[in-house]
Amino acid sequence: GVDERIVILDIDEKSLQEVARWPWPRDIMADLIEKLFGKYEVAIVAFDVVFAEADYSSGIRVLDQLAQGTLKDVPDFLQSYRELRPRLDNDGQFAQAIKGKPVVLGYYLNSDKDAKRIAAIPEPVLPKGTFQGRNIPFTSWVGYGGNLAQFTRNAASAGHFNPITDPDGVVRRVPMIAELDGAYYEALSLAVVRTILGFPKVEPGYAPDRFLQRGYTGLEWLQVGPLAIPVDETASALIPYRGRKFSYAYVSLADVLAGSATFEQVVQT
Repeated sequence: GVDERIVILDIDEKSLQEVARWPWPRDIMADLIEKLFGKYEVAIVAFDVVFAEADYSSGIRVLDQLAQGTLKDVPDFLQSYRELRPRLDNDGQFAQAIKGKPVVLGYYLNSDKDAKRIAAIPEPVLPKGTFQGRNIPFTSWVGYGGNLAQFTRNAASAGHFNPITDPDGVVRRVPMIAELDGAYYEALSLAVVRTILGFPKVEPGYAPDRFLQRGYTGLEWLQVGPLAIPVDETASALIPYRGRKFSYAYVSLADVLAGSATFEQVVQT
């Protein structure tokens, strides 16, 4: 059945109409974080969107240019600039809002020939050499779209949200760990679980040697604290679908920001 503790926070049409067009300024995102953990006392927040680019919507870039250019020798302006700038630093507000909170960011991996490496991703969950000699066919990537470095530093964790699309076009699996530059990076779902559990290590689980045979790598599960997560030969896990869309509760972010959602409404929505 559906776990009622899990809620989808929805950037729906109501939110786009009542709050702002997407992407929202980061001061709004900071307010969202404060409300979720303050008023609503959520246990954890995970984002399946990427915050890869700086937010200049407050006009801070123009202010910086003036402070470094034509007005750099005007004392009164510089004093006002120092006082005003923190209030216009939307990215700084969001970074501060998530600091010390169980916030898990998302990012994507890219395998295109000309794939770029945008912004920042966290350290790998398993280092190079972990699977040396095993010849495990991990999903392998060459680029990524991450989050601004200050967000990655301040978040509790981050994970990729790359699924695997089967030949018939259906998404059934997610690589729990994926390979980049010989190191191994965890999925968003795994990062969320590890954050909730207090960041236990990811330990590969292998079948006994007597079961090993030609072409079989032996990898059967990933041990994460008390959890043993079954994986296939690519270190991917089947998605445990619980129903159709809206099987889980969906809550409009407009209601969260307005403070009009309650926990009871969240569960029953």
